[in-house]
Amino acid sequence: MSKEPIILGIESSCDDTSAAILNGQKILSNEIANQEIHSLYGGVVPELASRAHQQNIIPVVDTAIKKANINKEDIDAIAFTKGPGLLGSLLVGSSFSKSFALGMNIPLITVNHMQAHILSHFIDEGEPMPEFPFLCLTVSGGHTQIVRVDSPSNMEVIGNTLDDAAGEAFDKSAKILGLPYPGGPLIDKHAKNGNILAFEFGKPNIKNLDFSFSGLKTSIMYKIQNNTQKNPNFIKENLEDLCASIQHSIVTILLNKLQKAIKQTGIKEIAIAGGVSANSYLRSELQQLANEKHYKLYVPKFEYCTDNAAMIAISGYFKFLEKDFADQNETPSARLLF
Repeated sequence: MSKEPIILGIESSCDDTSAAILNGQKILSNEIANQEIHSLYGGVVPELASRAHQQNIIPVVDTAIKKANINKEDIDAIAFTKGPGLLGSLLVGSSFSKSFALGMNIPLITVNHMQAHILSHFIDEGEPMPEFPFLCLTVSGGHTQIVRVDSPSNMEVIGNTLDDAAGEAFDKSAKILGLPYPGGPLIDKHAKNGNILAFEFGKPNIKNLDFSFSGLKTSIMYKIQNNTQKNPNFIKENLEDLCASIQHSIVTILLNKLQKAIKQTGIKEIAIAGGVSANSYLRSELQQLANEKHYKLYVPKFEYCTDNAAMIAISGYFKFLEKDFADQNETPSARLLF
C-alpha cells in the first residue's frame, strides 16, 4: 500500500504569508504571518505587502515543517498560488516554491487561489465533505462567484460579479462609517445588536446569476452623506442599525442569487468559501435557508475562510494524484482566470 503524499503549500496572494503541510488530506501544520502595517493605510499597500512576504516566507515555512514534525526531505511536492492576487506578493511565493522544488528535486504544482478556497472543504478533519456535484458560493474581498463543482479538477463559474465584490462592499461601507480596516468583521460585530430593517438601500437588478455591488455601495454612501449633513452625529447614533441594514442588504443579494442557481441546476449540495464566508449573519441565514429547503450545507472552519496555505496544499494534493505538475517556466498571474 503506497503512502499518502506529503505536500507543502505556499500562499502569498495578498497580505498573508502562509505555509502548510498536508499528509494526504490530513493537515499537519498551517502557519500564517499577518501584516499589521496595512491597517495604518486603510487597505493593503502592494509594495509593503511584497516586502513583508520576503521577510516572512522562510521563517513561516521553517515553522510549518517543524510543527508538522517532519524533515524537508519528507516533502513529496510543493504547491503555490499562481494567482489571482497582487503580482509582487505572488512573485515571492512562486520564486521560493520554484527554488525549493529545484533544490529538493520534487514536483512543482500551481494552484488557482479561488479554486483552492473551494477545495478547502476537503481537508480531512473528521467533518462531512460535500458530494459532487455541489454549488459553492465563493465570497471574498476581490471575488463573488457561484461555482458548479463536478470534481476537484472540473469547476465552472455560473455566476460572477460584474463590478465590485461583496467583501469590497463590506470594507468600503465600513470606511464610509469611519471604521478601521479591515472593516467587514467590524460591521458583523456592530450589526449583532442592530435592526436589519432600519435603513433601506438600492437593490441591483442584474440578470442571470451574476452580481453587482457598485450601485449598492453608492446608495449606502449617499444615504449616509445626506443624513450626516442634517445630523453630524447620525453615524454615531445609528451605527448598529446601519451595520445591520448594510449587512442584511449584501447577504440578501447573495442568497437570492444562490437560490436562483439551486433552482436552475437542481443541485442541493451547497458550500460557501472565501473570507466573507466567516461572516456570522451569512452563515446563520444560509443555515436557516438550508433547514427550510432541506439543502445540505457545508461551512468551512474559520481558519480556512481567510487566505491560508492549507487550501493550497489540498489543491496540490488533488493535482499530485493526477500528476498535474508545472515546470520552472511557470510565472504568476495577477488576473488568473478560473
